[in-house]
Amino acid sequence: MARRPPRSALLAAVGARVRALRESQGLTQRTLAETSGVSARFLAQLEAGDGNISLERFDAVARALATSPAALLDPRASIEGDDERAKQRAAVNELVDRRSSIELSEVRRWLEARFARRTAPTIALIGLRGAGKSTIGPKLAERLSLRFVELDAAIERAAGLTLSEIFQIHGEGYYRRLERETLMGLLADGDGMVVATGGSIVNDKETYKLLRRRAVTVWLKARPEDHWNRVIQQGDQRPMAQHPHAMSELRALLAARERLYSEAEHVIDTARFDVDAAVEKLARELGPS
Repeated sequence: MARRPPRSALLAAVGARVRALRESQGLTQRTLAETSGVSARFLAQLEAGDGNISLERFDAVARALATSPAALLDPRASIEGDDERAKQRAAVNELVDRRSSIELSEVRRWLEARFARRTAPTIALIGLRGAGKSTIGPKLAERLSLRFVELDAAIERAAGLTLSEIFQIHGEGYYRRLERETLMGLLADGDGMVVATGGSIVNDKETYKLLRRRAVTVWLKARPEDHWNRVIQQGDQRPMAQHPHAMSELRALLAARERLYSEAEHVIDTARFDVDAAVEKLARELGPS
């Protein structure tokens, strides 16, 4: 009977490390096999130190374990870092385990909105109503060959209701959830755009954080009088109707949000520039060099 050749010490060490990482993440061999694209049989051989794996399949196994081939090969590699990543991955797996397909779809949209690579820039215009978002936005989008999106209009289409109906029927909490879900959907598709956001988006910490991470934010800054006059010029008399203190309330609102608006990457004072000049200034700052 032919004697079995002795196992390679390197293969045995690598196999043990793969098995330890897999178990620390709460993964079965079958789950890791499906994630990496390596057969369960071969994975079992690899963990036993009997599988001489190709570089491509080895890389796939490493990626599925949230590590690198170098870390699996080098016993001097940072075990602490790998262990921490393994713990975090296990925690994520536990959170999404047994979630419904609808819930998993929501998780995927968030991950794509947060981490997916973009083929073109997304530019988000923020500011109070009357800042010029709906006027400057379309012209800037045309100048940069991007699409223009009104976030509130997209929310209305998703809900099948007007904004006032959303607030009257469902309340602000429902609107905030729709706002975040609609924004995630827009960010997840990977296409560039200029998006005019609602004036209060900065009040939702998580949504505003997502926006700043995944888009170039621009605060269209204006004086309270500018906001007021532009809304009136649009034919909306509501700011002054039966509200004798409307201007003082507008000043207070702008002051309360000014710190949040100022966190934008770019600020343009629309009191100093007309629409065309503002568009050109932004196009120079935001367009390709």
